[in-house]
Amino acid sequence: MFWRPVISLLQPAMESVRWAFAYSAWVPCREDWLLAMRLIQPEEKERIAQFVFGRDAKAATAGRLLIRKLIAEKLNVPWNKIQLQRTSKGKPVLANDINSAESNFSFNVSHQGDYAVLAAEPDCQVGIDVMKTSLPGSGSIPEFFRIMNRQFTEEEWRTIKSMNNEWLQLDLFHSQCLLKESFIKAIGIGIGFNLQRIEFHVSPIKLEVGKTSAETVMLLDGEEEKEWTFEETRLDDYHHVAVALGKPRGFGKKHSEVLSTDVTQPAFTGLTFEDLVVSAVPLTPEDPTCWDHFCSRQESPARQSSNPR
Repeated sequence: MFWRPVISLLQPAMESVRWAFAYSAWVPCREDWLLAMRLIQPEEKERIAQFVFGRDAKAATAGRLLIRKLIAEKLNVPWNKIQLQRTSKGKPVLANDINSAESNFSFNVSHQGDYAVLAAEPDCQVGIDVMKTSLPGSGSIPEFFRIMNRQFTEEEWRTIKSMNNEWLQLDLFHSQCLLKESFIKAIGIGIGFNLQRIEFHVSPIKLEVGKTSAETVMLLDGEEEKEWTFEETRLDDYHHVAVALGKPRGFGKKHSEVLSTDVTQPAFTGLTFEDLVVSAVPLTPEDPTCWDHFCSRQESPARQSSNPR
């Protein structure tokens, strides 16, 4: 169950977008998978064909369809005319020329666990990350924390370990990971950024499913970054999403001031496959071998249960 998106007050002509697609629950029929492969650029189709597991292929496909739906519906670029490229850091960007009123429109996607998610804003930097709280693949939670020790500051570890059981500590650990990753994705730096430079002061109170909080504060090199806002949302009991929002351009109010009018307003709209392709126009002819290749894949690797209860 999902909810209507938050509407941005920054630019009346355009709106914020928060979408989620449960790709792990998507069991495409032959017609749907062949259609999906026709709706993405050939180089992306080739990249998706390299995935070993069906789940990863579905996640990557969902991410591309989310982006193309966004551009077709919000920027009014015909689906079959959209040209997506990747930056040197791998971030998808729109290569088409668009009018100046839309040139600051920023978007980002993420997929992990059971969901692909997208966040878009009309006039500020945006980065998004989604993560499913799950047990380490091997070893204990304390050993996992020891290995990951350098990813967080001493204050962040103090907050994580203040939780009264290991599962809650692991959940807050993933929340902290999301915040850092959303910021890194928003600024487009990628691998190589020293995560010790950023520190998040979070509330250890567990978020309600479907509600959005923007209370977290970020310090960069020890100084509070007041021009950044971080939305945190739970899609369900296990999936946590963080959206990093940078300083809006050309407006007097900080984005945090705009969002603070109602930080509990629901944030994400859940989409079906039919929603993803409602405005789609195929780019390429049908290729029946795509279905054969998809069916030959194992859905996912064997893993231990993520639910400790």
